[in-house]
Amino acid sequence: MLKKVAILVVIAFTLNACVSKKVYEDLETKYNNLRSANSELIQEKDNLLAVKKSLENDLLKLNKEYNDLLAQKAVLESELAALQNKYNNLDESFEVLTTQSSKKLAEQSKKNQELLAQLEEKERILAAESLRLENLQKELSKRSAQIAELQNLINAKEAQMQQLKDAISKALLNFEGKGLTVEQKNGKIYVSMENKLLFSSGSWAVGTEGKKAVEQLASVLSQNKDINVLIEGHTDNVPYTGATIIDNWDLSVKRATAIVRILENKGVNQTQITAAGRSEYVPVSTNATAEGKAKNRRIEIILAPNLDEISKLLNE
Repeated sequence: MLKKVAILVVIAFTLNACVSKKVYEDLETKYNNLRSANSELIQEKDNLLAVKKSLENDLLKLNKEYNDLLAQKAVLESELAALQNKYNNLDESFEVLTTQSSKKLAEQSKKNQELLAQLEEKERILAAESLRLENLQKELSKRSAQIAELQNLINAKEAQMQQLKDAISKALLNFEGKGLTVEQKNGKIYVSMENKLLFSSGSWAVGTEGKKAVEQLASVLSQNKDINVLIEGHTDNVPYTGATIIDNWDLSVKRATAIVRILENKGVNQTQITAAGRSEYVPVSTNATAEGKAKNRRIEIILAPNLDEISKLLNE
């Protein structure tokens, strides 16, 4: 869909030398939708981490409750043994007192009945607590297995992202010090390329050196089909003054889609890629100096793992 939109935009530019309001509004709507989808993916990861934390807290609570029930069971067993012993003693006494008066025998019989009733009640409570303890142990085992599986999936995703970062760093090693950085944070990989490596001022045509860097990155991404790729275009705060496009929003989007084209041509699956323009509103440095503006004029390629497996596990 992004490819079709971009082709329509190029045709419109060629025929009319300017962007109609409707095309611009369509592009802006698609951009907002893509930006919303990206935010939802980030939120989904945060939600998954929160669910993991909640499951871990539940596990701690279940462990505590399990230990408390074990202690209660021990107390009940002790009380049962004491009552059984008392009952045995009373039963022996009853045999001795059979020669005594009927009144005393009746009183003793009543006490024996009461003790038997208490004994039966304790046995009932103990049986109920034993069943509850058994069910709790099953639930505890189930939660532990679920947390272990979730942690294994998360560890696998983290290992996958570390391997991907190592592969990208190796592929782009010859571009170090030329306005390109690779960083891993928040479970994602950020490949940042300053415009001095990619574009001329006010242009969205990728230069020879920049194209080579993007193609080398594509050689790695094309082998990782389950990685989501977000291409963000950024500008400084100097207004665009050309006649071909409207402003820095347009420029940042066009630069992002220019990178998308190279990735597509080098075998990166289109379903993995999202293009977005951020204009001047997400600076990484001050716009008060030339050096700061140069850092702000950049393309950021954000690589995130596919979390479908974790979502499926949590929904089971």
